[in-house]
Amino acid sequence: METTIPDYTGVKFKQGNEKLIVVLDAASAHLRGLLKKQGRADTGCLRIAVIGGGCSGLQYQMDLVDGPRDRDIIVPSNGVRVVIDPKSALFVSGSELDWSDDLQSGGFKVANPNAVVTCSCGESFAA
Repeated sequence: METTIPDYTGVKFKQGNEKLIVVLDAASAHLRGLLKKQGRADTGCLRIAVIGGGCSGLQYQMDLVDGPRDRDIIVPSNGVRVVIDPKSALFVSGSELDWSDDLQSGGFKVANPNAVVTCSCGESFAA
C-alpha cells in the first residue's frame, strides 16, 4: 500500500524508509482507524519515541500527532506514517510495529532487534 507524505509546510523533517521501522498489517489497519476516527486520516502520524524508564531502562512512548516536528524523520509504511526523533531513531532502527487484540497484553508491540534485554512485562528494554 502506497503512503504519500503531505506537505508539512514550514517543518524541516527528513524522509526515512522501512529500514528504520516497518508497520505490519494489523498495526497499519488499527492506526488508519484511529486516525480516521480523529479526523486526521490525511496528515496524521504515529510518533514513536524512546525515553528513559521502565524496569529495563528504556521504554517506548507513542502518540498520534498532526505531523512531524523540525528534525523528525518521517517513515511512510503500509498506508500510514510514523515520525521518530533522531535520538530515538538510533534505538529503533530495524524494528517492526505490530498490533495485538489480546485481552491481557494487547496493543502496539515493537519487535526491536537492538533490544539486548527486555523486561518480563514487555514494556521496557535495554539496548
